[in-house]
Amino acid sequence: MNRPANVDVLLQPRPPSPLQEIRDDRFERYGVRLLLKRDDLIHTNVPWDTDILGPVDLYPPGNKWRKLAPNLRAAVAGGYGSLVTFGGAYSNHLRATAAAGRLVGMATIGVVRGDELAARPLNASLARCAADGMRLHFVTRAAYRRKAEPEVRDALLAEAGAVGAYVVPEGGSNALALAGCEELGCELRGLTDVAAVACGTGGTLAGLAAGLAPEQRALGVPVLRGGFLGAEIRSLQAAAYGGPRGDWSLAEEFHHGGYGKVPPELDAFAADFEDRHAVPVERVYVAKLLWALTELAARGAFPPATRLTAVVTGRP
Repeated sequence: MNRPANVDVLLQPRPPSPLQEIRDDRFERYGVRLLLKRDDLIHTNVPWDTDILGPVDLYPPGNKWRKLAPNLRAAVAGGYGSLVTFGGAYSNHLRATAAAGRLVGMATIGVVRGDELAARPLNASLARCAADGMRLHFVTRAAYRRKAEPEVRDALLAEAGAVGAYVVPEGGSNALALAGCEELGCELRGLTDVAAVACGTGGTLAGLAAGLAPEQRALGVPVLRGGFLGAEIRSLQAAAYGGPRGDWSLAEEFHHGGYGKVPPELDAFAADFEDRHAVPVERVYVAKLLWALTELAARGAFPPATRLTAVVTGRP
């Protein structure tokens, strides 16, 4: 792929995403102010994007771009011609990586969990990856589970034709990604008391907490079951900063059955929020975050006068 002449401009940090206050009686009755950090709109405030590279809805969503941009800068600076990463059949990260590769003119390879999918028609998510130029390589679920083992990873990369490619981990969370997400915390300094975000691999929360001021705290809402995320966040911060950074905690009871699970009551809650506030609610991450904050507010988890910010990491 040919790199666009403006690739350096593309990879510059974006202006701060909008901060929108929402009037919602489910929070106001407890004296809590609800704000939305609209990272889903992170690309709409750069006017030349649409003119040069197409519609804004073909861009990686907010927190994915924040994590990918530092890695893309490193890949371009290192002279890499391709980028490889990992994900499931409905991975937002795979889709974001494919879009980012298209933007900067870098070939992308996606190692996809589930070799049985190779014989099936592509779902909408994987079809979008392919349309953005990503070459998809399907692997067995057993091998995918062991991808962190060096020998298994090397074998998977060789099978995928990705030897020598720049490697981004599943979910995009690594030490470089935290630098991008730290900018999110810096944008919220002085503007909130609690900044909350839905968590998959933990990189956004780890960087967000590092960027906030000492008197602020970050709250993560995991969308996966398992209780493993705390250790992952501590490991990411150790790799990025040499130790813990920021005041953060997890609310682990709001996964609604696990990743990708959207029971009817959650879908109805999200639809109601959309009707009330004319804000599109992505179901896998953002809906679980907003549900959790509504429940926690009702339990008195936030003192009166708390400025509570929900980070909207993507669109439906």
